[in-house]
Amino acid sequence: MANEEEVFFETEPGFCPDCGSILPLLGEKGGVQCYACDRKWGPEVFGDMAMTYTLQFNDKNTYAPPDKSVENDDDEENAEGPVVDRKCSQCGNDKMSYATLQLRSADEGQTVFYTCTKCKFKETENS
Repeated sequence: MANEEEVFFETEPGFCPDCGSILPLLGEKGGVQCYACDRKWGPEVFGDMAMTYTLQFNDKNTYAPPDKSVENDDDEENAEGPVVDRKCSQCGNDKMSYATLQLRSADEGQTVFYTCTKCKFKETENS
């Protein structure tokens, strides 16, 4: 462990007195080792710093799963994006939701991902 005369400069508690880097948190036993200069320090390098934390537990009745007894016939409410008129090649449904991403280079078109609102079949189209 370092002595007072070996300290190169004054730092705030929690920083390495040799190189000024932030120190890892102090464990239950022993000191800490600086990530940058590998110097080892005792708990006194943290001064009078104190760490506190509070754990909050939710009441077990806080979350209620959705009621499975009520079935929703409106497939568009469960869509994964905006809905368009497009025929599903799998089931023939005429409504599909879509999402777009730029997967190829910037000078090429975007990729459109279509999802059937009824059977959830997925198709892609490079535009």
